[in-house]
Amino acid sequence: MSEGRLVIGTRRYSSWSLRGWLPVRLAGLDVEEVVIPLAGGATPAIKAATPSGMVPFLLHRGARVWESLAIAEYCAEFLPALWPADAPARAQARAIAAEMHAGFREMRLAMPMSLFRTGAGTGRTPGALADIARIDALWRAALAASGGPFLFGAAFGNADAMYAPVVCRFLTYQPDLSAPARAYCDAVRAHPLVSEWYSLAAQEPAAWHLAKYEAPG
Repeated sequence: MSEGRLVIGTRRYSSWSLRGWLPVRLAGLDVEEVVIPLAGGATPAIKAATPSGMVPFLLHRGARVWESLAIAEYCAEFLPALWPADAPARAQARAIAAEMHAGFREMRLAMPMSLFRTGAGTGRTPGALADIARIDALWRAALAASGGPFLFGAAFGNADAMYAPVVCRFLTYQPDLSAPARAYCDAVRAHPLVSEWYSLAAQEPAAWHLAKYEAPG
């Protein structure tokens, strides 16, 4: 019997759900996954299932945790290695994870996550390009310090979980990136859990697809 549940939205679109799901899976929490189709905004079904009216939402051993970054921190209580062991690196990882959680609005608006959309070359608004340049710089600095292939070394951690949906966007929209950033995208996409997410997304019912996110760019 599971120890709780994780409520997420349509996998092909829900970037925040992916950010919550990855730490839960990495930490090995025994929870049931409940997928609620997204339809734009806070739907009655999501409002009924989560305290914030948004996904993801984790219920585990009596703990009620919403917001992806809070879920990541909760999972690190079970698997501390989700953050770097070195204190300065751990502080940097938390800082860039928080910057993702709070920022890059222009990129997120111009390039919504849609895993199987054909969108190469689209969404390149000035604001989105500025956000992408900042993300590329953050990744290059972290990778240069850690040696990669992930942001803080050999293991995929919470910082990578926060940026995994950005990788998904970059794979869809194909913006210009530095060589280290492209290599990082390849490493994240090849991670078994990210591959599993793509596979599960491909199996979702066609009735869940939203035309505005599926149309070619």
